[in-house]
Amino acid sequence: MHTYLRISLTERCNLRCQYCMPADGADLSPRTHLLSQDEVIRLANVFVSSGVSKIRLTGGEPTIRKDIEDICVRLSSLKGLKNLAMTTNGIVLSRKLPNLKDAGLSSLNISLDTLVPAKFEFMTRRKGHDSVIQSINDAIEVGYNPVKVNCVVMRGFNDDEICDFAELTREKPINVRFIEFMPFDGNVWNVKKLVTYKEMLHIVKTRYPSLKRLQDQPTETAKNFGIEGHEGTVSFITSMTEHFCAGCNRLRLLADGNFKVCLFGPSEVGLRDPLRRGATDDELKEIISAAVKRKKASHAGMFDIAKTPNRPMVHIGG
Repeated sequence: MHTYLRISLTERCNLRCQYCMPADGADLSPRTHLLSQDEVIRLANVFVSSGVSKIRLTGGEPTIRKDIEDICVRLSSLKGLKNLAMTTNGIVLSRKLPNLKDAGLSSLNISLDTLVPAKFEFMTRRKGHDSVIQSINDAIEVGYNPVKVNCVVMRGFNDDEICDFAELTREKPINVRFIEFMPFDGNVWNVKKLVTYKEMLHIVKTRYPSLKRLQDQPTETAKNFGIEGHEGTVSFITSMTEHFCAGCNRLRLLADGNFKVCLFGPSEVGLRDPLRRGATDDELKEIISAAVKRKKASHAGMFDIAKTPNRPMVHIGG
């Protein structure tokens, strides 16, 4: 049962992260090709009425949509939706936080790959490290618990900071999520940059011998751990070395209305054009159902994924 839908609200972003966007940028869809607010809500309602109980808003960067608060209000009121989440880079999040909380946003993931401002600027090709740290602290302040911090670990870039990130969990309700580096169009993926789950786990365990596995939910993509005496937790997302396809309950709706059943699979199904041609909810459900039935049991191995055409991550949505 696929109960989790990720909706990309925009292809635009106010950062240019090297693993997400090609160095020369990504071609953006014309505005008329992107879903309007009403179309996002209509399709979300089709998914929720079919059993989706969690929606995560992604981008690009979702907070740069001017109508983000209105979208949250309308989505959070959908009957059957239990959790409305967002993944954000945190650059402009702080000033929107109170309104987003009031609008029904129930959980937050904030992306941060380094605690060193100069490295942040190198990786994102932009300034803004202090703004992200502020957003993490402000999110805790307004009551998000835990605040999830997504950290993509890359050899030779930030693998020396793994324990510094783990230390963030000592006195704050932060869940640091260490993510294996994944291949997408234009990010020059190289297996030499991949720091495996087992390596990361060994690094954390050496510093924190009390590290202990926690009980994971059946459809959980992260392997979760607690450290004795720490308020927060650490997790590992092992997409490359230990895939979790069997328990995957995720679907993806892209900003241009295309529908993906697998993050790493190149196949997409268009929902925007049938919607604009006047398709009924039942007809849209049939298109969605047929696509889900074609979903493969697992994605390809990491070397095959690296050679398979796919969109840049900024198009797909975190």
